[in-house]
Amino acid sequence: MEQKISVQKVPPAQVNIQQPESSKRDNNYAPNSRIYVRDVKGRVETMRRLLGFALMAVFVILPWLTYNGEQAILLDIVNQRFRIFGLTLWPQDLTILAWIFMISAFALFLITTLFGRVWCGFTCPQTTWTFIYMWFERKLEGSRHQRMKLDQRPMNADKFIRKFLKHSIWLVVALLTAMTFVGYFTDIRQLFSEFFVFQSSAWAVGSILFFTFATYGNAGWMREIMCTHICPYARFQSAMFDKNTFIVAYDEKRGEPRGPRSRKADPKEKGLGDCIDCNLCVQVCPTGIDIRNGLQYECINCGACIDACDDVMEKMGYPKKLISFTTEKRLEGGKTKIFRFKSVGYGLALLALTGLLVLDILFRIPLEFDATRDRNTLYRENQQGFIENVYTLRIINKSQQSQVYSLSAHGIEDLDYYGPGQVELSGGEVRSIPVTVAIDPYFLDTSLTEISFTIQAEDDERIRKTINSNFIYQ
Repeated sequence: MEQKISVQKVPPAQVNIQQPESSKRDNNYAPNSRIYVRDVKGRVETMRRLLGFALMAVFVILPWLTYNGEQAILLDIVNQRFRIFGLTLWPQDLTILAWIFMISAFALFLITTLFGRVWCGFTCPQTTWTFIYMWFERKLEGSRHQRMKLDQRPMNADKFIRKFLKHSIWLVVALLTAMTFVGYFTDIRQLFSEFFVFQSSAWAVGSILFFTFATYGNAGWMREIMCTHICPYARFQSAMFDKNTFIVAYDEKRGEPRGPRSRKADPKEKGLGDCIDCNLCVQVCPTGIDIRNGLQYECINCGACIDACDDVMEKMGYPKKLISFTTEKRLEGGKTKIFRFKSVGYGLALLALTGLLVLDILFRIPLEFDATRDRNTLYRENQQGFIENVYTLRIINKSQQSQVYSLSAHGIEDLDYYGPGQVELSGGEVRSIPVTVAIDPYFLDTSLTEISFTIQAEDDERIRKTINSNFIYQ
């Protein structure tokens, strides 16, 4: 039998709608609003700084490394080739680039499923550069309270000097960041030597200026707005979260009801939890949220609130980890499951894609070969009465070593090939070679006959390609 829920009709006049007072409204992202982040120290912050320093060092050092006398990593968009140590990728190697992008995506999905938004808090360039800028800000303008007081003061010599030095250093960091980033796409040594003597190309100067102001604006001014309003990852991360995902969370059962008290007071006698409502977790948060309100998409899992809360708990003589990296399942008293359908699925997909990438690289032939028939002249007859077709053979040596190739044509009896039998190409060289094929018309039964061209590396029989083309007569 169908059960219905009784509904009582209420006249609109009896509905009391509570509207917030205009004086108490708060827009965290108003143009004149700003989050003053408090400095924090602790094990999580130390780990985040060490990881950020390591990744920063990798970012700075990689473009300066050399391999076989050339820049080890060079993403040369102009010449359409990407050199990654001993591997050179061309536009024809789209599958390898596709595997790399898909592996990166599924690795991010797997990490998010297991450990939440730790990418944002520990390894994201936006977060890393923002904390670098905040470090200079603290050194030049002081602590959180001192920065707030400084911004409230009228402009004077001291304030002007501090602000000028801060923004000057920000711009220098942004400039060096931009030049390093552009150095991945062009010769970085030439870039640094030419830029400061005003000899760089317009493309290089434009790119450096763009990324300089992008870095300065993102890390210096926009900061948390990039993480909460612009970055799409904050929006779709919830699709990968579940109750077994490790997140930065507040233990509400232990902490509530919150309230201030002295160190000697017994919270149980006062009917209070362990949270003393000091708001330090809010003051150290780079996105300005209160983690005690539960899981929020603005949280980047940086763990700053963990260190701040652990420090307070230690001073109060309470157990640590009132705020910690934990799961909803654990907070509910259950046991966290690492191996579950979602995490296993992402893991298997990641392994499969990695295997396909390895196979693609192992069986990749570092050679591109193509033949194009001359369309200006369909055919011509030579002095011997043979019919000739002209072709252009395009060869790309996709390796980084010089190679000697042998060329030949076949497919019809008594075919004459006029062109070089051997060619030598240096690493990464592209060459177009005109050749002519002549055939006795006695052997041509149709107006369109298929012939083949073969290229073979002299020192490696695995590097071999054969392509088909058409021979036209009448």
